[in-house]
Amino acid sequence: MDSFRTELENPVVQRDIIDLEKKIRLYREGKIHDDKFRSLRLARGIYGQRQPGVQMIRIKLPFGKVTFKQLLRIADISDEYASSNLHLTTRQDIQIHYVSLDRTPELWAKLEQDDVTIREACGNTVRNVTASPTAGIDPDEPFDVSPYAQATFEYFLRNPICQEMGRKFKIAFSSSERDTAFTFIHDLGFIPKVRIENGVETRGFKVLLGGGLGAQPYIAHVVYEFLHEDELIPYIETALRVFDRHGERNNRNKARFKFLIQKIGLEEVLRLIDEERTANKSKLYKVNRDTIAVPEIPEPVAGAVPEITDPLAFERWLTTNVFEQKQAGFYGVYVKVTTGDISTEIARKFVDVIKELVADEIRITQNQGLLLKFVRRESLVSLYAGLASLGLADAGFDSVADVTTCPGTDTCNLGISNSTELSRVLENVIYEEYEDLIYNSDIKIKISGCMNSCGQHGLAHIGFHGSSLKANGKVVPAVQVLLGGGVVGDGAGRAAEKIIKVPSKRATIVLRIVLNDYYDNSIPDELYNDYYDRQGKDYFYQLLKPVADSTTLTDTDYVDWGHEEIFQTAIGVGECAGVMIDLVATLLLETEEKLEWAQESFRNDAYADSIYHAYSVFVSAAKALLLDKGVNSSTQTGIIKDFDEQFQDKRFITGTTFSDLVLQINKNEPTQEFASAYLEAATNFINKVKADRETLISV
Repeated sequence: MDSFRTELENPVVQRDIIDLEKKIRLYREGKIHDDKFRSLRLARGIYGQRQPGVQMIRIKLPFGKVTFKQLLRIADISDEYASSNLHLTTRQDIQIHYVSLDRTPELWAKLEQDDVTIREACGNTVRNVTASPTAGIDPDEPFDVSPYAQATFEYFLRNPICQEMGRKFKIAFSSSERDTAFTFIHDLGFIPKVRIENGVETRGFKVLLGGGLGAQPYIAHVVYEFLHEDELIPYIETALRVFDRHGERNNRNKARFKFLIQKIGLEEVLRLIDEERTANKSKLYKVNRDTIAVPEIPEPVAGAVPEITDPLAFERWLTTNVFEQKQAGFYGVYVKVTTGDISTEIARKFVDVIKELVADEIRITQNQGLLLKFVRRESLVSLYAGLASLGLADAGFDSVADVTTCPGTDTCNLGISNSTELSRVLENVIYEEYEDLIYNSDIKIKISGCMNSCGQHGLAHIGFHGSSLKANGKVVPAVQVLLGGGVVGDGAGRAAEKIIKVPSKRATIVLRIVLNDYYDNSIPDELYNDYYDRQGKDYFYQLLKPVADSTTLTDTDYVDWGHEEIFQTAIGVGECAGVMIDLVATLLLETEEKLEWAQESFRNDAYADSIYHAYSVFVSAAKALLLDKGVNSSTQTGIIKDFDEQFQDKRFITGTTFSDLVLQINKNEPTQEFASAYLEAATNFINKVKADRETLISV
């Protein structure tokens, strides 16, 4: 266990891992409350599984970029600590499962040796920054967004403004107006734009704010048609500051940015964002465009070309999985990965097959596949043969036959039904009965194990999410059918509409009915959503109503896909975000830790960070005192307001109000002078709070 203390070169990372080891020990000793510890480990990518006593580890890969060496390292980690499987996610992460909590510091240290982190992959933080997998090679892109996604990841990792927000925050960059990163379902989404000003190219972004899926989908608002590239990071910072201060913290179902906009209005949110600019660490931030270097291009491989035993399968693969890059003479190749799962054995063979034929930069895609880059035309046959030998050359990437799914009841606490097995079953229906649809990239099928849309059912043309029905005194595994979602383009999108709930075992019947009706009744060349709009929601309800008839249930309808036993709902506590902890003593201990961070940041001349840590000291200490009085405010602004109302005796603040003192944070530039005064005020405040608490306890 001590090995990581010497092997890690980055002292910040080393301290993080040592701190995790310490907190696990304190948790085991009963000195950290379970709810507080849950929040702490989630922010370090450690997520409780459905199965008791083991953890899922989410590995954070900005915009899905992973090298051969990193992929092999993750495979080794999965063999040593997990279940010898790699799960590719819709947010371009890799997850491994069945990990012992006590081994996570050691696991993290070994990942960091190849520059891979789990920090802030879960919890109330800025989650993995996603981007179009084709960024850098997309023929339609105005410029490569990869450096901007990388800069965003780096700037906000461990940034004090986004460590303990009310909920998670998601950011995406699309490479072009095709919006393949789905910017419209993100808290912040960016689409690259170029202007010519005085004969000079100027880069910027279309900005979308406040989107999200989940049980209540919202399409993001366009707030800028063109935001200069140097204003990108500062704008994200101001938005995060507003979300942290004004966002809901008690009711996690109302704690996303979209609900803050719904609550106080877009105009007010934009005003608050503008007001925060004064406090920003950076007023402008120039992103290094060369951060993401072009990977080394493979040399031509000499030798015999393998014989293709199934020319038709090869031609289908070329048509559906291969495209010409913007770099002349090179091709991008998609790899379809069923349910996003790759065994470590296959992962190693995969790297061995591709390493001489593609560039050393794999991208994980939003539909749980892989993208290989800089493949020479003459290497396509060899690459196909190698992939086919591993079962990774299925045609129809991102087509109707490429079903997106979350893990569902395999491992997730919130899973209601088996989404992974249903995904495999539906793919088989397409390949066996609708083979021509492997060429159709208009219709997307997406499945989630519950309503939370980790499988992105909320933006599917044909979507399913796990649910249940009661019939004949029993519980029936069911799916909610949704239709009509999808990408419109340039930041516009559609949320799928709920149509009807049917037994899970009848999802295949639903799929056949919907596809057959589309075949029979669509106009030539009519896109699916145009057909859906023309027919109308009620048309599909009536079409599918017989499938939902509970009077026709058979014994098999009571058994979920992939199971033999009668279905039972067994939903645990979801961990998509941390849970508030209301223990006063724990809050005060946290506050002292934040004060230490503020002091350390000040000593390191990181004045903006010191100010924000000091702000957190004020808020946390005030919350502790309010909880002692039975007052539980749901936002930081509420805490500040309630403190002034509850503590008017000036025991803790003299000469001003608590609100005026604390909210100096967004009225002043982050100078050394202000940081010093603000830190001193926070120190005095927590000292008075601690003294008052000690007096109260001793009475």
